[in-house]
Amino acid sequence: MTSEEQVYAEPFQRIQPEEARAMIEDGDVTVIDVREPGEYASGHIPNARLVPLARILSAPAASVGEDNVIFVCEVGQRSAVAAEVAASLGKERLYNLEGGTSAWRTLGFPIEQ
Repeated sequence: MTSEEQVYAEPFQRIQPEEARAMIEDGDVTVIDVREPGEYASGHIPNARLVPLARILSAPAASVGEDNVIFVCEVGQRSAVAAEVAASLGKERLYNLEGGTSAWRTLGFPIEQ
């Protein structure tokens, strides 16, 4: 297989809001919201910890200490970048919420302000 034929495997798992909610309800996962403070203040997943993507990019080890993390942003793009950074630190149980807070909100799941 040539390098062009190799498929890039993401170092994190993409999950849907329903799966994320079940994991959160089980209580064994940390939720990190990588949006900006104003976005976070306008509504976020309950108990999500705010760690803006810029902070993760500038100080990854200080920003993401744990494993078993669901990263979330508004639509799932910035959170995928954060998951990639966490993987570069050796974290292995990483999840990206597909559709982000927007998809979570659309399904009527709880939002804190």
